Amino acid sequence: MPDSPCPAPRRARRTKATLLASVICGTLIAASAPPTPVALGIGDRLFPTLGNPGYDVLSYDLSFTYPGSNSRPLTAVTKIDARTTDILQSFNLDFAHGTVESIDVNGEPATFTSAGEDLVVTPDTPLAKGSALRITVRHTSEPVAAKGSDGGWVRTDDGLAMANQADAAHFVFPCNDHPSDKAMFTFHVTVPDGYTAVANGLPVDVRHGSGNTTWSYRSGHPMATELAQVSIGRNAVLHRTGPNGLPIRDVVPAKDVKALEPWLVKTSDQIAWMERKVGPYPFENYGLLIAGAQTGFELETQTLSLFEKGVFTQPFYPKWYVESIMVHELSHQWFGDSVSPRTWSDLWLNEGHATWYEALYAQETAQRPMETRMRAAYGLSDLWRSSGGPPAAPKAATAGKKISIFRPNVYDGAALVLYALRQEIGTPAFERLERLWVALHRDGTADTADFENLASDVAGRDLSAFFQGWLYGDKTPPMPGHPDWKSDARQAAPKATR
Repeated sequence: MPDSPCPAPRRARRTKATLLASVICGTLIAASAPPTPVALGIGDRLFPTLGNPGYDVLSYDLSFTYPGSNSRPLTAVTKIDARTTDILQSFNLDFAHGTVESIDVNGEPATFTSAGEDLVVTPDTPLAKGSALRITVRHTSEPVAAKGSDGGWVRTDDGLAMANQADAAHFVFPCNDHPSDKAMFTFHVTVPDGYTAVANGLPVDVRHGSGNTTWSYRSGHPMATELAQVSIGRNAVLHRTGPNGLPIRDVVPAKDVKALEPWLVKTSDQIAWMERKVGPYPFENYGLLIAGAQTGFELETQTLSLFEKGVFTQPFYPKWYVESIMVHELSHQWFGDSVSPRTWSDLWLNEGHATWYEALYAQETAQRPMETRMRAAYGLSDLWRSSGGPPAAPKAATAGKKISIFRPNVYDGAALVLYALRQEIGTPAFERLERLWVALHRDGTADTADFENLASDVAGRDLSAFFQGWLYGDKTPPMPGHPDWKSDARQAAPKATR
């Protein structure tokens, strides 16, 4: 945790001068009891104890060894390179579902204890502001769902995958589990022969051992912890080339390659469609991770979107619907992954845009009019605002159900805001705004105020009153150009997805 701005005590014989300095600073460490460990956070309105103050993570190096069974923990080593932003006598990591064997800080053993869903780490020597911080944690990673968690490791038919949104990365590995602190990632995954391991980014090494193989991957761009992906299973890895030579890598159950191929070949054209709308694809590769699992959602893990196999194999999903869901997760690579939310209240920027392009794709390729969907959403919008809060000020998650922040108000309710904005400023200005948004904030974080300011700049006029009503109002404002639209909770709206 942050300490007072006093000189850090040195590991040397204490003189009268150093004792006097300690007394003046109020940090006579030898005579003071250590503070009571507490869970910290960076003050996120929806997840107050997520993230930690005092340091900025630069990179993660994660090593997992899978024992060949989902009933046994993985052994793991998490290495974190960071830089301190305060003087630190101790600091916190988010981690809540595993056993910690040891923690080293800058090569020296550190003491640690738990506080809520945090690890409180006390290095042997306090850390100066602006100093390098290398943390090495040897721990287990539990594939059994943690009590009260909505994610982390997901069991598949033949292995595991990750689903860390919104706040479950720390159920898998120690981290600063908030999207405002993006970092580079390297993965090393050791699996028994017969299994394949994949992760975000590009492969950098494969090493064969006695009865096992270690697969290594590295991200080419910074990533939020909630977007990390490691999948282990008896999978086939399929390669093809997308627009402008983009590598496309799909990971599917080996036994289902033939059945899934008709869907997989659609990705390249979908990427080209998105690039025509908002600009170049922002990462080093893309693909689908199709898992034999029942999660209840699909997930935009960076460069490798997670899908339930049933989405593609169940006959009751219309073809146009499946394709639009593929585009929903693809569009997140721009909106949510490349441009990440600064706080979880900015979630509408992720899901509203993904829903927007999902609906626009259905309109342009399957004759499913955007206006019909938006009018239905308008009819339910007041109900959504009442139950879940307005799009940019969502209510906190239901107790014990952290992913309940993913309500209709941040999907179709937020897409409705974008529809109203297009009506307000015109299609050419709206399309220019979209391209500028992802270009200006690529590989970074942004919040609602950033979007409002950019929209006003593009429109050439102050839109603060417009956004105040549409993003924060208890009631949905009148729809520009459609004064006849009414809010009527009896209307139906399409099912949302994460």
